[in-house]
Amino acid sequence: MLGVISEIIDNSVIVNLTIDLSKQANLVNLHTVFEDNDKKIVGEIVSSTKTTLKVNIVGEIQGNEFSPGIKTKPSYRSVVRLITMPELELVLGPQVPRQSEITFGYSNIYQNYKINVNINAFFSNHFAILGNSGAGKSFSVARILQNVFGSPDKSPVNANMFLFDAFGEYTRAFQNIDQINPMMHYKTYTTNVNSSDGELLHIPLFLLGIDDIALLLNVTNQNQLPIIEKALKLVTILTGDEQDVIKYKNDIIARALEDILLSGHQSTKIRDQVVAVLTKFNTSQLNLESLIVQPGYTRTLKQCLYIDKMGKLQEMELIVNFVKTFILDEEEPIEQPMQKMIPYQLKDLETAMDFALISEGILKSDKVYDYANVLSVRLHSLVESDSHVYFDYPSYISKDAYIRELLTNREGQRCQIVNFNISYIDDRLAKTLTKILSKLLFDQAVINPNRGSIPYHIVIEEAHRYVQKDTDTEILGYNIFDRIVKEGRKYGVLLGLITQRPSELSDTAISQCSNFVILRMLHPKDLTYIKEMVPNISLEIVQQLKNLSPGNCIAFGSAFKVPISMRFEKPNPEPLSNNVDINKIWY
Repeated sequence: MLGVISEIIDNSVIVNLTIDLSKQANLVNLHTVFEDNDKKIVGEIVSSTKTTLKVNIVGEIQGNEFSPGIKTKPSYRSVVRLITMPELELVLGPQVPRQSEITFGYSNIYQNYKINVNINAFFSNHFAILGNSGAGKSFSVARILQNVFGSPDKSPVNANMFLFDAFGEYTRAFQNIDQINPMMHYKTYTTNVNSSDGELLHIPLFLLGIDDIALLLNVTNQNQLPIIEKALKLVTILTGDEQDVIKYKNDIIARALEDILLSGHQSTKIRDQVVAVLTKFNTSQLNLESLIVQPGYTRTLKQCLYIDKMGKLQEMELIVNFVKTFILDEEEPIEQPMQKMIPYQLKDLETAMDFALISEGILKSDKVYDYANVLSVRLHSLVESDSHVYFDYPSYISKDAYIRELLTNREGQRCQIVNFNISYIDDRLAKTLTKILSKLLFDQAVINPNRGSIPYHIVIEEAHRYVQKDTDTEILGYNIFDRIVKEGRKYGVLLGLITQRPSELSDTAISQCSNFVILRMLHPKDLTYIKEMVPNISLEIVQQLKNLSPGNCIAFGSAFKVPISMRFEKPNPEPLSNNVDINKIWY
């Protein structure tokens, strides 16, 4: 017996000691039992003096089960004692992992006590691993996944773990996973166009929708979305040289020319705009060299743009009548060529975007020009940049087949861990690619008729750079990461956030996480944020976070019955995340 209860305040119990603490080992963080007849209330010692203990209630043992939470308070007559090993196993779990469990690490309080976690309780929910730089986040992630995938006795052959690697540090930890467990395979995609370390990332442009292109072009105005929508409708129609394609192109060009010719502007401006349009947009039938035949003579369209000494375009009527011959009859619906499964490229989309712009009247309105032309400029910059290679895909492929391809290595083996090394591109493009690929996986999971039968885990390193409070909700109506954390569980799409700056994350994303592994945190803003945003976290836990050694953490959530102070073993092999050895390099 440790002592007697002197005070009960909220969920804390003050115990007056009847033992001499100077002759005892440190009791702080050990668990106690308040026993009164058949009732056993479990608490954790959070602080002590030489004469008193402060104990926070964490749950109750009923029969052979531990129920976390505060249901009742102990009576003042309760016997106060330390927890026994059989009782501790009810709280922290048994030492031998069950078939449905994996070993995470070891308790910092009870020597060599294994912390085994239920696979469903942890991996069927969104989770967050938080900690300052150097606290051991990468080591912890590597160790957890090595424990999951490295046991030949329990092989998760149907796992789909997509890891977005902000620093390219995880390949060393997983590349030889098949040597440890022959059933498991690892694959890495690189964004380094000059490296043979993994496959170069290619995303089929033709699988992307309006929202994806909007992210890619950094859309800031909702009025830009209809232009993207029209460009995506036109791109498959305008890709190619078939007769129907030329006919449709002619119609768009002719309508734009008619608007210019009948605008009432000065003749010189009309001429210049017509020349500008036909220089950039033309077909074999409608261009500046198109022949306009009249009785007795034949001239090119360009020759008919002659302006006389009076400043008039003499052949205005002739040109208008010629242009009208290319406009399709509006009395009947325009019969567009059937949508083709064409693996179009960025250059094709740029052409479609230009046609979409002129059909939307970019030449008639300065206001339209201001918000619409920026799309063309950004798309052209992407076409001309080295980044265009990430959207080059040689042949048509469906979304389902593309995801299967992501999960298949060059030897045709199914991979359980797929690493996207996004360390070679700038943050904006890295964020965009992460969103696009995550949305691709989410959309595929949503249409799966056997809902949740193919789970996808999306684990994002340096999540504060990608899962942010963006303007996506204002422009698109949603943020894909917020949608995943709110809706993904029922479809089997789970998000894992790894970050050193939780205060920079999307509030929605962090608030929907059910499990937390928090390593050392020092920044007051982050500590305050964790206390306010993370459910079921006490002030005592927040205080502990400041003093944790690397590789040590406080773990809590739906997979843990009580908050647990634990440590991870070093991963083997380790990720490439060690600090630089200044002493060795300098001397």
